[in-house]
Amino acid sequence: MKRIRVIPVLLIHHRGLVKSVKFRDYKYVGDPINAVRIFNEKEVDELAIIDIDASRENREPDIARIEEIVSEAFMPIAYGGGITTTDQVKRILSAGVEKVILNKSAVKNPALVTEIAKQSGSQSVVVSIDYKKNFFGRTGVYIENGKTSTGMDPMAFAKQMEAAGAGEILLNSIERDGSFTGYDLEMIEKISGSINIPMIAVGGASSLSDFRQAVQHGASAVSAGSMFVFQRPHRAVLISYPSQQELESQVYNG
Repeated sequence: MKRIRVIPVLLIHHRGLVKSVKFRDYKYVGDPINAVRIFNEKEVDELAIIDIDASRENREPDIARIEEIVSEAFMPIAYGGGITTTDQVKRILSAGVEKVILNKSAVKNPALVTEIAKQSGSQSVVVSIDYKKNFFGRTGVYIENGKTSTGMDPMAFAKQMEAAGAGEILLNSIERDGSFTGYDLEMIEKISGSINIPMIAVGGASSLSDFRQAVQHGASAVSAGSMFVFQRPHRAVLISYPSQQELESQVYNG
């Protein structure tokens, strides 16, 4: 198996690093900058940093804070949260971020995806698709930290975002978030088979075998949160990341 990217996701809440379970029950993990320094030492492939308050509070990205975090990072950074204009994207990329992640803005203003792709290249824009089943068992796309249904089908939305110019899809299962129950392999296979751009799987990872299975079902990269910041069974905070030897033997060549 070829080398794949293994990406920790860091959630910023009230300037601190937190981790959720099913987009609820946030637990404080620590200072984002300290976490970045630890991940530097562990030679991670890439980091995704998402400010989960910005869009909900209708607040612009905190460029100074982004610069502060990025200045400590030795790996590529993708940032999401509060992005609504191409000017913001220009400032974020100038701060040293490699990619921006759009969620609510991609739903509300798909033209923004196209504008960013034209301005900075499609490789610079990632669309995050958060999805879950509703009361009637129908799977749909949600925004605002999983609270608001868009009425959109994940596969149709992924196709729309590819057509709009997105360079990558971040597919996030709300129901598996922080659950350690493994990825939603059926949805990964369904979405990856319907688009021609890379797709990152996130939500539910608990082991290296989960990474391998996600890639076998079509994911181009894998991402996780709880797996990298908690030690089970008591969810004690312990920032970790598999060694390159472990990834080589159990994921890349598994």
